[in-house]
Amino acid sequence: MFESCPSPDKPGSFGVLGGAKFVLGVAGDIAAYKAADLCSMLVQAGVNVEVILTPRSLQFVQPLLCRGLTQRPVHTLASEHWSEGSAGHVTLTPDVEALVVAPTSANTLARLALGQADDLLGMVALASHAPLLLAPAIKHSIWHHPAVQVHVETLRSRGALVVGPNSSRPASRMNGDGRLAPVDRIVGAVRLLLGRSDSLGWTRIAVTAEPTHEPLDPVRFLGNRSSGQMGFAIAQQLIDCGSAVHLVSGSTARQPPIGAEVTRIEPAHEMASATHAAVEGANALVMTAAVADFRPESASAHKIKKRPDQQELELPLVRNPDIFASIDRPGLVKIGFAAETENLVGAAEEKLRSKGLAMIVANDAVSTMGSERSTATLIRPGRPARNVSNVSKVELALLSADEVVDLVHRPMGERPR
Repeated sequence: MFESCPSPDKPGSFGVLGGAKFVLGVAGDIAAYKAADLCSMLVQAGVNVEVILTPRSLQFVQPLLCRGLTQRPVHTLASEHWSEGSAGHVTLTPDVEALVVAPTSANTLARLALGQADDLLGMVALASHAPLLLAPAIKHSIWHHPAVQVHVETLRSRGALVVGPNSSRPASRMNGDGRLAPVDRIVGAVRLLLGRSDSLGWTRIAVTAEPTHEPLDPVRFLGNRSSGQMGFAIAQQLIDCGSAVHLVSGSTARQPPIGAEVTRIEPAHEMASATHAAVEGANALVMTAAVADFRPESASAHKIKKRPDQQELELPLVRNPDIFASIDRPGLVKIGFAAETENLVGAAEEKLRSKGLAMIVANDAVSTMGSERSTATLIRPGRPARNVSNVSKVELALLSADEVVDLVHRPMGERPR
């Protein structure tokens, strides 16, 4: 049987990370203090973290800090934990699911690429076959030196995932890329790394998210209260399951999941065009976007101003195309989301039938829009409706992703992993 998407071991954990065992290597750089934030986020996600501090990192981070966060011993010396039957680096590597080095200095990058094993981190990197993630924090001019880039490409060619560095003003006060990637982006990259070979590793899925904005004039638009959280959470869960995800998203400051191919849109007609392109070669379409049913007949070229004697404004609206109805590709599994204020199940079932959907998730619009939590009903033809009440949007995304796994596998049988 195929496997469902990874579920959290406890409320608030990050699905694919729950119960995982990581080794976190911390190299000597001013950004080493951020390793504490990374430790904290990973532990809150349910990860068992073993920390290795390189000799130079001890100038920036004290072992007691990491030990307090992880509730585990912190490793600093290659000679520690040796016994008659085992070596320290060997005892650290069994069952490790990821080796994360954050921050990664230029020196550590070179040592890992060359296979040097004269410190504990280098020995563990050679002894472990776990996926490797590197988060460089390296001065701009050094990062772009040919020698450093050769080491980066060497490690990438061996399967390492490199996240960052980011562009901003690091400790050197010089502009350019060199700053450690944000901690949440590092965690997102680890999720991508662990999801590469999971239950949807052979699939491509298009996901739409966010509300559309229908322009009224250069400064105003017609929109709705949808936060877009659900679409981004669904995309993340599908990436965790190993799928290649194309996210078609409305305008938002929200960071998309690492690993998603992203197309940004604003009005509904752009959403329609981008979605048609995204489903080419896709196995499924998950449409969580809150697409406007109507748009202004014409947008004003200039800001609409009120006249002193004006009490009303006439705004002719025309209907937007139905994106779901316009996509009728054989073999494409279509999953919809519906926000309703009344007759929740009845209205959702009508959309399920009229649009040829494999599943629809009906949300109570009043309690759900803009909220961190959801009350919803998952409806599939020929099955009892599944009601969920007052769950987080991440939890609802996990439930929905499990259904997507089942639907994508069901029409064509189990695929080999």
